[in-house]
Amino acid sequence: MKNIQLEQLSIIVPVYNRPVEIKELLESLVHQTLQGVEIVIVEDGSDIKSDAVIEKYSQLLNISYYFKPNSGPGQSRNYGFERAKGDYCIFLDSDCVLPTQYCETILKSLQNDYTDSFGGPDKAHEDFTTLQKAINYSMTSFFTTGGIRGSSEKLEKFHPRSFNMGYSRAVYDKTKGFAKMRFGEDIDMSIRIIKNNFKTKLIKEAFVYHKRRTNFRQFFKQIFNSGIARINLYKRHPKSLKIVHFAPMVFVLASTLMLLGGIFICICLLYPLILYVFLIFIDSLIKNRSLTIALLSIITSFIQLFAYGVGFIKAIIIRLILNKSEFSAFEKTFYK
Repeated sequence: MKNIQLEQLSIIVPVYNRPVEIKELLESLVHQTLQGVEIVIVEDGSDIKSDAVIEKYSQLLNISYYFKPNSGPGQSRNYGFERAKGDYCIFLDSDCVLPTQYCETILKSLQNDYTDSFGGPDKAHEDFTTLQKAINYSMTSFFTTGGIRGSSEKLEKFHPRSFNMGYSRAVYDKTKGFAKMRFGEDIDMSIRIIKNNFKTKLIKEAFVYHKRRTNFRQFFKQIFNSGIARINLYKRHPKSLKIVHFAPMVFVLASTLMLLGGIFICICLLYPLILYVFLIFIDSLIKNRSLTIALLSIITSFIQLFAYGVGFIKAIIIRLILNKSEFSAFEKTFYK
């Protein structure tokens, strides 16, 4: 058992044009039951900088702040790791808020059962808007993601996601950190961690409140890029593509058939669709105890499936059929 101590932990947060969100994250760090963890903020070439916000918290937290040219979140995390003092770094997205025992939970878990890499799930805070709660549902529900986002331990080998993950300096030295992917870089990193025979685990209690995108358009764009990234990941790691990843594409094709097909096709597909809508509605209603959120969850779930499926199909055409470069499918849709 490795005797990891508080001073060995560092939290790294890449941020791009999100001073309001980083303020909420830092405020949640002020109220942690375990204080003293190093915090490294990497400003990734933002037009709207967070330096004034960081300055306000510099007397309350152990913060290091760096500004660098834009290169994407993965390279910004590497930049932060190289400058962090800790031997074990925790990565968070700037739009996360932490429960008060987050840092203490991770330290105790690593002390009791050390692992080279870990990940934690995400939840919706009670103060989130109804839309944010609906988006959180569609991103974490079994009926939309198949339970592959880290809320279940029923996975052959757990793949941490970068909004809430950590790994040791030994992992960084072996893998050289996140690859130069502009999307899907966290899944690529998790795959390489496992390929290099490091142990990963899910710390269920180390959850974060993840606010994510706050309108339908931004949510669509994010998930569309995730669909593209899945094919890029397949090109790098062929075994990473699973049957569940094809489900959104099937949803898009079935929806198209309903629009273009005859009455018979429409009727055949309509009943399964109605059942699916019913399952999402009931499941969200039970989990969120809100009729409004349950209804919005139907919309966000359909946006998620359609956006992912369209991005997935686009990437198949551009990457597998036309054999173009990894970033080519993102040229018009990628946000910095």
